[in-house]
Amino acid sequence: MDPQSTPDLSTPASSLPLSTVAVVGLGTMGTGIAEVLARAGREVIGIDTDEAAARQAVATLEGTTARAVARERITERERQDILARFRTFTDLQAAADADLVIEVVPEDYELKRQVFAGLDAVVRPDTILATGTNALSVTRLAADSQRPERVLGVHFFNPAPAMKLVEVVSSVLTAPTAVAAVTALAHDLGKDPIAVGDRPGFVADGLLFGYLNQAAAMYEARYATREDIDAAMRLGCGLPMGPLALLDLIGVDTARTVLEAMYADSRDRLHAPAPVLGQLAEAGLTGRKAGRGFYTYEAPGSATVVPDAESPSSADEQSAGRTVSSVGVAGSGTMASGIAEVFAKAGFKVVLAARSLEKAETAKARIAKSLGRSVDKGRMSAGARDTALASITPAGSLDAFADVDLAVEAVAEDLAVKQELFQALDKVCKPGAVLATTTSSLPVVACARATSRPEDVIGMHFFNPAPAMKLVEVVRTVLTADDVQATVRAVCAKVRKHPVDCGDRAGFIVNALLFPYLNNAIKMVEEHYASLDDIDAAMKLGGGYPMGPFELLDVVGLDVSLAIEKVLHAEFRDPGLAPSPLLEHLVAAGCLGRKTGRGFREYARR
Repeated sequence: MDPQSTPDLSTPASSLPLSTVAVVGLGTMGTGIAEVLARAGREVIGIDTDEAAARQAVATLEGTTARAVARERITERERQDILARFRTFTDLQAAADADLVIEVVPEDYELKRQVFAGLDAVVRPDTILATGTNALSVTRLAADSQRPERVLGVHFFNPAPAMKLVEVVSSVLTAPTAVAAVTALAHDLGKDPIAVGDRPGFVADGLLFGYLNQAAAMYEARYATREDIDAAMRLGCGLPMGPLALLDLIGVDTARTVLEAMYADSRDRLHAPAPVLGQLAEAGLTGRKAGRGFYTYEAPGSATVVPDAESPSSADEQSAGRTVSSVGVAGSGTMASGIAEVFAKAGFKVVLAARSLEKAETAKARIAKSLGRSVDKGRMSAGARDTALASITPAGSLDAFADVDLAVEAVAEDLAVKQELFQALDKVCKPGAVLATTTSSLPVVACARATSRPEDVIGMHFFNPAPAMKLVEVVRTVLTADDVQATVRAVCAKVRKHPVDCGDRAGFIVNALLFPYLNNAIKMVEEHYASLDDIDAAMKLGGGYPMGPFELLDVVGLDVSLAIEKVLHAEFRDPGLAPSPLLEHLVAAGCLGRKTGRGFREYARR
């Protein structure tokens, strides 16, 4: 918890709303919730039938508070007060005087039902009972309780002391006063609560687990390696962790349970657990806690990944491929300029060709401004800027590509336009030149077949802005030669980009995982389940995403997003990938995002 958000520790607990809170289940999450409550001045009753778990919870709190003292975030006196407010027991009877009980036992309905039945017998009639589930039905637990109106869900995120989001989940039976009391408590704890209805996964996990499931299925299909899938989503989307590493952290078995509940509710094939999740779970390979899941770890509970049979090694490296010293970039837009800048800064001779010499010179002027900003910020010297600019030759025709070793097209995302350009490159470029397309959604092989040398054609998908984004998806078709793939990987290394290998299918890695997640977020709004603001907040605060889905959609452009959704739906024929009608309606209305001043939100026109 941030120091500035820590409540006044001198406030007597008896004067605070929901002043005494019992936490049932002292695993990692239960212990974290207990710490948050104790730091906020609440009397905390920790209950776990396992005495060892209770002792470990106390030891954990002692350790975290000692570190807080060492960092001068709290005083030693405050630390002792916090520790005094946390007491542990092995019997539910200890919850008799609690104002609120939060159960955080394993995700098993019968176990949770037994806990609630036991609590019904001991707590006061006005005590609020909260389940920490993220997959099971809050409504069902409430219906089985003696007082369903006081039952709700309160979903913290791991690690509870650090994560700001709390989902407050009400069923149709929950009293508004209970929701209001728990929401007020969450605010007192320094959290950002959002109110949601009862359905598996709620907001954050409802979006997150579908994405994780698709990543597991992608790995299972051997479309890309686990390392490339994770690197693609970290570097291409700015996520704190790759999806497979995150599955290992969450627990493969836990993820499977959540997805089973989501699928039972939605019948959406995107939520049907990938078979590999069941295979790993049944084998006991449940992730970090077991020491092995998608990756292998140093020891159970360790975060340190160690090499295993799937780890890439130096022996896996391909040959250097063909020699590349000069590069042609076709196009005059933002992406073409950015790619030309990347190659120029890395020491390549660059020919920047557009439909006219004037357009090419305008693109070079854009590069000059970008490099100038880098000089102003101290990221490069004036001499390096001048050298990079001098290496770029603007041209008004593709004829200037006659001697380039690598030709990269970055023109409009229109297959007919790209095919015409590749026909021209085929005639102009010398034998042995590598021909690359930067398409993000069109079939690379269709560009290759427009030439007489499809073995020389490959996808080289840069991300925008190209100078800043580290990822390049290297897209090989069934016709691409081995040394062409090796050449592009070597070029990526020279321009300081991270290449990931994938096959020629819709969306490649990043868009194939990103856009179904964005589409599902739109469906949540369409179904009036949650607001734009709550969904964006949930993914930023609960998932660590740099932008919420609606912020991102408006930046990308709703027309671009719809086009990618349509390509994915046409390729995979999965009903769950069908574009949301709301997205189609906004595009039809000309509401395309920031570029038009209105998308899911309105923006001030420049």
